[in-house]
Amino acid sequence: MRGRSINAKDMERPMRGASKPQMGAIEMRIKTKMTLVGALSALAVLGAASSASAETRWEYHHPRRDQVVDRLQNQNRRIAEERREGDLSFAQAHRLRVADRVIFRQEQFDARLNGGHITRAEQRRLNREENAVSRRIGR
Repeated sequence: MRGRSINAKDMERPMRGASKPQMGAIEMRIKTKMTLVGALSALAVLGAASSASAETRWEYHHPRRDQVVDRLQNQNRRIAEERREGDLSFAQAHRLRVADRVIFRQEQFDARLNGGHITRAEQRRLNREENAVSRRIGR
């Protein structure tokens, strides 16, 4: 660089072979925090989306079975409430639970024959049976 004067532009430009100036410690922390905040917010959005559906993997892959089993659980809850309120005797509640258990075992048998799933026709038949038991609850 002999015979040449140095001006302001030369001061801003890095010299050949020189590495870029390193980030300061404060700038590094800010960048790290921003990256961390971005990653956490992405996880929060994904978590909210998955919990909004509130489905387990089994429920997702077996929607018909899930619907039948949910109805059976609901009917069992209703039987317990009616028994607690005194609207059903012990024997009546027992007979209703036995009927529900028969429906549940039939659902399991049907699913076992069809690779873990039930057909629409089987679901409709099971729902008709559940409807009959449901009408007997709280009469």
